[in-house]
Amino acid sequence: MNFKNESIGSISTFNWKDGGVIGAAGDKHFAVTFYNEKICRIQASRQSEFEHYPFSVILSPEKVNIDGKEDDQQISLKSEHLKVEIQKAPFRLTFKNSEGAILNQDDSAFGISWLGHEVTNYKTLAKDEVFLGMGEKGGGLNRRGSSYDHWNSDAFGFDNWTDPLYMSTPFYIGVREGKPYGIFFDNTYKSHFNFGASNNERFTYFSAEAGDLNYYFIQGDTVAQVIQQYAKLTGTCELPPKWSLGFQQCRYSYYPDHEVYNIADTFRNKKIPADVIYLDIHYMKDYMAFTFNDERFPDPKGLIEKLESQGFKVVVILDPGIATKPGYGTYDRGVEEDVFVKYPDGTKYEASVWPGNSHFTDFTSGKGREWWAKELKFYTDLGLEGFWNDMNEPACWGQDVPNLIEFDYEGQQVSHKKARNVYGFQMVRATFEGAKKHIGNKRPFTLTRAGFSGVQRYSAVWTGDNVAGDDHMLLGVRLVNSLGMAGVPISGYDVGGFVGESGPALFARWLAIATFAPFFRVHSMVNVRDSEPWAYGEEVEEISRNYISLRYKLMPYIYTLAYEAHTIGLPLNRSLAVDYYNDHNIYGGSAQDEFTLGQWLLVCPTTSQQQYAKVYLPEDEWYHFFSGEKVNSGHHVIETTLEDLPVYAKAGAIIPMQNTVQTTQEKSDGTLRLHVYFGQTKTEQLYYEDNGSTYDFKDGSFYKRLIQFDGESSSITIEAKEGNFESEFKTLKIYLHGFESDSYELNGESVNYQTEDIRLIEPVTEFDPLPQREKRNYVNRNLKVIETGFSDSEMTITWK
Repeated sequence: MNFKNESIGSISTFNWKDGGVIGAAGDKHFAVTFYNEKICRIQASRQSEFEHYPFSVILSPEKVNIDGKEDDQQISLKSEHLKVEIQKAPFRLTFKNSEGAILNQDDSAFGISWLGHEVTNYKTLAKDEVFLGMGEKGGGLNRRGSSYDHWNSDAFGFDNWTDPLYMSTPFYIGVREGKPYGIFFDNTYKSHFNFGASNNERFTYFSAEAGDLNYYFIQGDTVAQVIQQYAKLTGTCELPPKWSLGFQQCRYSYYPDHEVYNIADTFRNKKIPADVIYLDIHYMKDYMAFTFNDERFPDPKGLIEKLESQGFKVVVILDPGIATKPGYGTYDRGVEEDVFVKYPDGTKYEASVWPGNSHFTDFTSGKGREWWAKELKFYTDLGLEGFWNDMNEPACWGQDVPNLIEFDYEGQQVSHKKARNVYGFQMVRATFEGAKKHIGNKRPFTLTRAGFSGVQRYSAVWTGDNVAGDDHMLLGVRLVNSLGMAGVPISGYDVGGFVGESGPALFARWLAIATFAPFFRVHSMVNVRDSEPWAYGEEVEEISRNYISLRYKLMPYIYTLAYEAHTIGLPLNRSLAVDYYNDHNIYGGSAQDEFTLGQWLLVCPTTSQQQYAKVYLPEDEWYHFFSGEKVNSGHHVIETTLEDLPVYAKAGAIIPMQNTVQTTQEKSDGTLRLHVYFGQTKTEQLYYEDNGSTYDFKDGSFYKRLIQFDGESSSITIEAKEGNFESEFKTLKIYLHGFESDSYELNGESVNYQTEDIRLIEPVTEFDPLPQREKRNYVNRNLKVIETGFSDSEMTITWK
């Protein structure tokens, strides 16, 4: 084997094909294929047939009108939005937008190269080029000057510089001279991305230790458009059951059953809203999947039914290791159906993990996934609808899985090197598909630690075994923001930290921040202090109740955002780089931690010990969410308190809310509260509603309306209802923030308004030595409020 760098040569032959070209460059083979007007696939191989990667991409090539041309120097292919220029000698690629501006291009010296089995694509590095995303990666918001590996790893107690972590999403977004693009490297071997690190910014590159160069280039006029195109390529999330967006309580572990009952009763008695209680590995018999410990949980079905009657869902943990114990039904059936991973000599791979010596299901094969789905009926027959997939990198004691073990990989015999990164992805796919089959028309909830690009089609993600500390709290925020830019819209972190013990101030601040996260769960390790909202004293209990209650008030907005994630792929939490990528203020300091919930709510995380914080508000005007105070854009130094998280609503914001309920299954008071924030701008917000639990929405059983605000023409329009679902809201109260007019009309008729002081979050005055903060931070005063029936027909409010 020649380990000298071997760059692809000059084009020796090529043929036009539908949507692109295919040909040879010396002894290498290439193909360029447009998948739509904005996505182009690039393949290069030393083999005559390209390697198959069947799991991530679900988009089939569409019929694209391509303007193809050839001259002595190059081949060019142009769609409406993207132009690809292929230099012939040597083979090099340049990507341009419809205006002819360069978005990305191969390095002229090295281009696509091989070093032994490793394949690499070297790219030019433009001045001021910004790199975003990459999913579950620490470091700064702008990835320039850093490098990263994609190799799913059990990263217990990781920190900001630990790499790799649990999940691999080899997709990044570049912004070159203000113009965004995306590259998804669909190769499941261990891959490496270098954004100018250790080469004095000569080039940027991505590589895989084996396999083909196989990537998709995405053009978008904005970062949000790039994310949406990537979602078309790899899929959007399922619409989650509404209960999975509520507050979730977990620890390692709640047992026996009377402890679980006590946790549920305490939430309800203290009127702290919650929807989910988790059972970690101690619910099993000897840590064996598809079992319950008869002594600790003698009546699991009764437990699940009792908690359901209180408005709680139960989610159980599942690990991939199956104990090698004859007589254990799951093991015996797995041996009989031949679904376990093997060595090349045909013997089953065995390693030690929680249940002891274990075999591992081959989830990369359809047969393995179907078997796992059948086993899942053990849980669904008990009434379970939620499944937490852990240890699925796969992890085992020693953390050194031999590379020679073999997987079926959808009909291909491949080694651990190619299969590892998709193992957890395919495990949670098997779990989701099995649950969906068994529970009928209900929507299951699945959660995973490991995954690969496309995992969002089956599961939410949590960021693994974090540590109790302010640095981890902020790291978790950045990881969720980055996962959102990598196509995973519903993710979260363990509030309070899994490793170590949180203190009262840290827990209060962490929970306040997580109120605005897509996945909202408290979790803590074995043999540490209790970590329920009431476990840190009365002040923290009250702060926790206030923020969790705010989460439930925001549920109409959050559920609508989840619907938008399902339909167009935009994340619920958005790094400022999604909407403000050309504002270079966002790439430094604490602005890197900031995010918006949807378009409208800007959350500025601060640590638990800060008395003052510097926050950055991007372009336009903002309103302090808890006081209604108008704030200009720019840098601000603000006072912080334990209970006051800096949150701002953008001018033009349209935020549907409701009253506080104790669970998503509880009906509201029937009044939809629509908060509109004045600005000299035009904005719109979808409002979406369905039954929150079934797939009936696919057959038209939904309630959807577009709400438009026009500050220039002085109107708010709520378009007519779509869908045949009957809204649970019968009354509409429109809260007008920052509106100065005293004259309003509804559908052309004069309408009166009331003035009201409202609290979006309650103050914690009993513990506050400075009660004047109550006036400053917690009351939106003298709001104009218009109350009317929630008619299904179009409604227009105007003012003079």
